[in-house]
Amino acid sequence: MINFAQVGNDLYTGKRSIEFIKRQKTWYAVSAVLIALALVGIFVKHLNFGIEFSGGSEFRVQGVTNSQDYEQKAQTAIGAAGIDGNVVSTIVGQNTVRVQSEAASERTDEASTALAKEFGVPTSSVSASLIGPSWGQSVSQQAIQGLIVFLILVTIVMALYFRTWKMAVAGLVALLHDLVITVGIYALFGFEITPSSMIGFLTILGYSLYDTVVVFDKVRENTAEAFRTKRMTYSAAANLAVNQTLVRSINTTVVALLPIAAVLVVGFTLLGPGTLLDLSLALFIGIGVGAYSSIFIATPLLVDLRRNEPAVRELDKYVARHGAKAVAERAPELSDEAGEPVPVGSDSTGAAATAGLPDGAPRPVHKYAQAAGPRNQPKRAPKSRR
Repeated sequence: MINFAQVGNDLYTGKRSIEFIKRQKTWYAVSAVLIALALVGIFVKHLNFGIEFSGGSEFRVQGVTNSQDYEQKAQTAIGAAGIDGNVVSTIVGQNTVRVQSEAASERTDEASTALAKEFGVPTSSVSASLIGPSWGQSVSQQAIQGLIVFLILVTIVMALYFRTWKMAVAGLVALLHDLVITVGIYALFGFEITPSSMIGFLTILGYSLYDTVVVFDKVRENTAEAFRTKRMTYSAAANLAVNQTLVRSINTTVVALLPIAAVLVVGFTLLGPGTLLDLSLALFIGIGVGAYSSIFIATPLLVDLRRNEPAVRELDKYVARHGAKAVAERAPELSDEAGEPVPVGSDSTGAAATAGLPDGAPRPVHKYAQAAGPRNQPKRAPKSRR
């Protein structure tokens, strides 16, 4: 049985490592495919905006005992009332059918009567409402304005907090990546976009940003240490940071998705379309995509943006030039033949740690400790003072 606690500890200490940085082209390719599919959904299949954005008439038929062929019945009733255009009907809860059509303020009574006849319920069981498109347009404009202000503030705050605009750019790209893919999934599968969905889209940006900032904070800590000690390259320090925060990111995502998944199950099986279902669906998709981007996109992109900086290039060259000498003289831990790290000097002379190595051969070292600091060994007192 896998000991997940031990795996998490090994990832944090560097005993085990997943190469997130070196495989960045793979992650970029996966994201490129997802974004391409999302753009196809957005510009080819188009977004399915709810009645709140497009305007129209909505009817709710309550007390329906026989919901078989409800779509055909709704289409027949709306057509009989003389209302043209597309008709969308869904089941809400156990015995309610929601019917949406083109705006028909003058034929509302005829449509209500026809729906009551088709579904076999009293006319009083059919409620009607007329929704104009101006409200949806106002909500859309405010949402877009809020998104622009949010992205500008995020860029400024991240640049000030991390003291580099490249971290802000990487984080901003990850946010846009999450938003495009989430909206694209809505378009591809024909999910209806409602004001609740818009709120969900804005909410997932906050979650994605939070997860990315946590990873970047560890990246900043590790890379600052790498510049100070020159023990590892910039990319190695960043990769170690992602591994150290991996378990935390997974745990946070799972804990967030479980209650949302429960709401989705109840919504699809019992409640039907509504504010709660729309909000939960957007959050479920967005949180999953956000967890992916914070791990596989944000940090590799940051490393690529900083790869050609003079300080980073100088650090990489130093580690490459002095790595072998540092391994032989200053490594804090060694690796055995199976690649498992063992403590340096397992006895007073360090014989166990260097057993099997030819004389003068450099001692193997864990890859994330290529240039460790000098080893301070206690000096034995002269025999006369023992």
